[in-house]
Amino acid sequence: MREKEGLTRLGSQGTAYKFDYDPGLLESFSNKHPDNDYFVKFNCPEFTSLCPITGQPDFATITISYVPDQRLVESKSLKLYLFSFRDHGDFHEDVVNIIMKDLIRLMDPKYIEVWGRFLPRGGISIDPYCNYGKPGTRWEEVAWQRLSQHDLLPEIVDNR
Repeated sequence: MREKEGLTRLGSQGTAYKFDYDPGLLESFSNKHPDNDYFVKFNCPEFTSLCPITGQPDFATITISYVPDQRLVESKSLKLYLFSFRDHGDFHEDVVNIIMKDLIRLMDPKYIEVWGRFLPRGGISIDPYCNYGKPGTRWEEVAWQRLSQHDLLPEIVDNR
């Protein structure tokens, strides 16, 4: 199945970790249940990137939830992709949008959302959220509803 789907990273014993942003690391495979709507959720509690101005490290939990259409992201390739942000400098808001757009290009999902919960630096934490619903589908309306009501009941921030 690995070869049929074109998956090169899954099961590979010679994993190379890239420290510079590389969307080419992402791989996808066929959805065996495209007629079902269901969520797939990934949590990456050890995400790191760099501040584009100071070069200081930023740490976050990145949560990705999506409703697949024909393709799903392969998890090992996603881990390597997220790791590739390690020496990448971008603002928090840019990071979550870049991740979402790369995954849209890869999978063309029905719906996707990416939420970054960044640890405080300089006494403030930033938690950007972005989402997308495929135009012309009911998921386009779901995206608007979730975005417009995203922070109506904000979490209690306990300095993480």
